[in-house]
Amino acid sequence: MRQHGFKLTVHDVDNMSPIKERVGLPYGMGSCHTAEIGGYFIEGHVPAAEVARLLQEKPKAKGLAVPGMPIGSPGMEQGNQQQPYDVMLVKEDGSTSVFAHYPK
Repeated sequence: MRQHGFKLTVHDVDNMSPIKERVGLPYGMGSCHTAEIGGYFIEGHVPAAEVARLLQEKPKAKGLAVPGMPIGSPGMEQGNQQQPYDVMLVKEDGSTSVFAHYPK
């Protein structure tokens, strides 16, 4: 994310559950880490381009999530391997829709 111009402050915590609950992450949308930016949460290995798009479009939503840790997502590169995955938009009511699909 830093390579894409985002400024980060990292907090290592032992129990992420209270944070995920506070930001309103729905069950089954979790991954290994949670970020907050511009009033949204970013869960897991969301591509920087989708974070920038979220901040530009400003939809009424809680945030973006890439559930699990799909091979080929940012930070999960494995050579030329890439699992298809969706970046999910988590709406204010907790429902979800596909924000982007990878590989594009």
